[in-house]
Amino acid sequence: MFSAMPYELFLAFRYLRSQRKRRLARVTAVVAILGIAIGVGGLIVALALANGFRDEMRDKILRGTSHLSIMRADGHPLENYRQLAASLKTIENISDAAGTTYQAGVIVGPQKPAYAVLRGLDSQSRKAIADLDGELVEGSSVSLLNRNDAQPPDVVIGIELARVTGLGIGDVADLIVSGSNIEFASPIKRSVRVSGIFRSGLFEYDSSWVYLGLDMASGLAGARGSATVISAQVRDIYDVKAAAADVRAQLGDSYTVVDWQEANRPLFTALALERRMGFFIIALIILIAALNITTMVILVVMERRRDIAILSSMGATAKSITSIFLVEGATIGLVGALLGVLAGTLTCLVGNHYKVVSLPADVYSIGNVPFNIHLRDVMAAALVAFLLSLMATIYPARAAAKVRPAEMLRNT
Repeated sequence: MFSAMPYELFLAFRYLRSQRKRRLARVTAVVAILGIAIGVGGLIVALALANGFRDEMRDKILRGTSHLSIMRADGHPLENYRQLAASLKTIENISDAAGTTYQAGVIVGPQKPAYAVLRGLDSQSRKAIADLDGELVEGSSVSLLNRNDAQPPDVVIGIELARVTGLGIGDVADLIVSGSNIEFASPIKRSVRVSGIFRSGLFEYDSSWVYLGLDMASGLAGARGSATVISAQVRDIYDVKAAAADVRAQLGDSYTVVDWQEANRPLFTALALERRMGFFIIALIILIAALNITTMVILVVMERRRDIAILSSMGATAKSITSIFLVEGATIGLVGALLGVLAGTLTCLVGNHYKVVSLPADVYSIGNVPFNIHLRDVMAAALVAFLLSLMATIYPARAAAKVRPAEMLRNT
């Protein structure tokens, strides 16, 4: 639109660069630019921080649990879990599947006992074993799968659990779990040797999880040689719904399938709500900064009433005069948005380099939150600032177009 009216652009930029004695409008323009830049930069940083927290939680949760959990609908153990896992691997979107167990218990160390979640690992679970090996800070997981019949068998525990219980590599601890008979539940006690210590970065796992061989875990659960859950990994975590539908179609109604999004829905729903509220609140701050543009354009209109009257008497249309001041507001909004994008991006890069956002892991589950910048968030922040700046210019620009040239020239 502006390419067809070059003199409007010329006058708009000339007014912005004006060195006239009355500089209040220029100061107001600088304040508006700084306000919009701070708002856009703050919005980018807030969204990047929300993205980082969400992504860290998702990655650490999925590193320790499955993308899809398949169980029998009647709750009975899966005795044919290896055949079932092999059939699931034939589904296109399933990258790995293996049997596992989850059981609550207590681990007793030299300092004090602590609550523990016992997870059994099958030797054929390539993904789970690779993830565990990548998280080890001491020891090894090799004997975990190869010494199931050893006395005592080996386990790998979380680093926080090791700190609380006082256990180290080579130490012997007692595992206590409830019996499988509900009516006459008697605790089962088993001595184990700590062969490795892992750090996942998620406090819930590091403070309570104990990895052990599947045969031993199923024996403690009273169903040796079976699994309670088939843990399946998908190739695309965001296409997990389609993968779950394929699994249901293949296995039928006798099995229950739970995907990671469904299992963690309350957490990620809360994070999404927090992100939207943060966007809304900072957008209001940008709106307040954009109102400075309204003040600035009003001041320019007041200073340039004589010029507007002359332009109108020379044949300039109301649309052209409106466009002059719209260009001014849009230019200020664009400059502020670009400066905000630069400031926000640099802040995120510096924050990631120095890891400035550190949290107490026992409260927030993760110790450090990165700034994950997404291009769509940067574009959304800049676009919101530009549109609000343009909207803030509409009223004074239209008011300028309504100036009556004859009356204005007579009064001046």
